[in-house]
Amino acid sequence: MLKNDMELLKEQGIDAGLLEGLEEFCARYPVENAVKERVRKPEVPFYGKEVLEMAVAALLQGENLLLSGAKATGKNVLAENLAWLFQRPSFNVSFHVNTGSAELIGTDTFRNNEVVLRKGSIYRCAEYGGFGILDEINMAKNDAVSVLHATLDYRRSIDVPGYDRIELHPAARFIGTMNYGYAGTRELNEALVSRFLVIDMPSQTEETLNYILGKMFPDLKEHAKKQWIGLFLDLQLKAQHGEISTKSLDLRGMTGAIATIKRGLQPVLAARIGIVNKCFDVFEKELVSDVVMTRIPDTWTTADMF
Repeated sequence: MLKNDMELLKEQGIDAGLLEGLEEFCARYPVENAVKERVRKPEVPFYGKEVLEMAVAALLQGENLLLSGAKATGKNVLAENLAWLFQRPSFNVSFHVNTGSAELIGTDTFRNNEVVLRKGSIYRCAEYGGFGILDEINMAKNDAVSVLHATLDYRRSIDVPGYDRIELHPAARFIGTMNYGYAGTRELNEALVSRFLVIDMPSQTEETLNYILGKMFPDLKEHAKKQWIGLFLDLQLKAQHGEISTKSLDLRGMTGAIATIKRGLQPVLAARIGIVNKCFDVFEKELVSDVVMTRIPDTWTTADMF
């Protein structure tokens, strides 16, 4: 783990014993050259002492994590940050209704005039000791779930039909993410849930947003940062009350909008492409536009923000 990352964790008050465990883990399991490019620093930092401590402690103990919560609570951001903090290559699997065992383990292919196994994401994660990020795991169908059952439990092994049985690298961990209520999702069965420790992700707060924007845009003026944070919290409250959908509640969209302002785009136009235009219902778009107008004046320029 890099020194700067350690300092950021200390700033959040993370337990010293956990930080020591992180350093020992990174030293014990060096990354192989074949997958070093998969160890990537995330663009968005994660802020949240309790959540980070729960996640780090679970992963150090060899457990797998399931991150549940509403949109924009930072599930994928946390997963990416954990892979970086543990200095492990990350392998992403985005589940959908057609994801099967072939995508996870691998499938036969021809190479040099012979049939060989083209390894899937779960296989490679097991082989190299990566962190497997299982996105929208509650969309997995039975064929894929059967692979996860053996991979995630105490056996830590995968039987590859027609090939060898592979044992999971001791550094391999799996982090599932899930949203309730999305089209195509379903309840996870008890057998699969029992293979995870579950973290219910809290909603964003003024404190967490202030930290994220401060790290991503250190030259953002304080009054402007306060307005963008207020805008996100206003939209979050309206979404929680059912006044609008969660389409406009997009942290990546907001940070992307702020980045375009730094490039010279007028703030009100940046808010339109990053937030307002995420809504496709005319009535909802008007509601979101009204919220934006109360926070981001149409007279603002880049100079008012940076």
